[in-house]
Amino acid sequence: MDLTSLLGAFLGGQSTSGISQATGTSSADVSSILAAALPALLGGANQQASNASTADSFAQALMDHATANTSNVASFFSNVDTEDGAKIVNHLFGGSSNATIKSIASEAGVTQKQASSVLSAAAPYLMSLLGQQTSAETKKATTQAAKTSTTTSLMSSLLGNVDLGSLAGSLLSSAVSTNTSTKKTTTKKSSSGIDLSDGLDAGDVVGILGKLLGGN
Repeated sequence: MDLTSLLGAFLGGQSTSGISQATGTSSADVSSILAAALPALLGGANQQASNASTADSFAQALMDHATANTSNVASFFSNVDTEDGAKIVNHLFGGSSNATIKSIASEAGVTQKQASSVLSAAAPYLMSLLGQQTSAETKKATTQAAKTSTTTSLMSSLLGNVDLGSLAGSLLSSAVSTNTSTKKTTTKKSSSGIDLSDGLDAGDVVGILGKLLGGN
């Protein structure tokens, strides 16, 4: 699985714009919410995939969401099922869902209602992206047990070498810095040299991951 392309799509300009249109939240706030939520979202996905009691249903959910058409991001979010998204968020965050969303809202500098709305729109897209990246391998498996095992392995491989807390901190810091600078000047790059003025692209993610993994 390719974490760079996944994050580039999930946090990119088209995604943030689509979520902004769907929720009535500014693109800048959407970027901040998604950056703050990354550790909980990806950590929750990894836990769902590795927990014996949830692994089968999570693997099936990924396969179901993999069929969604994400080639037209604007269209995806204009038709996004936020009720399904809210259920996904609750599954990924578990029993601490309310507390986690409250913490994300605080980090992003938005209301809990805004954070919840954005995450409910974003969660189905994340599941589709994860499902599409795992589908090629899971299709090769001939039994549900094999599909589940493959999903668990792929999720572990995806997240094993990345400190999710540091990743989110870098993204959130860059987003806040960029949002502040673009309001005051025409400068588009944050102090880290990463341009988030139009959302993240693959180059931005490469830069951030390179900083985090450079010492490994």
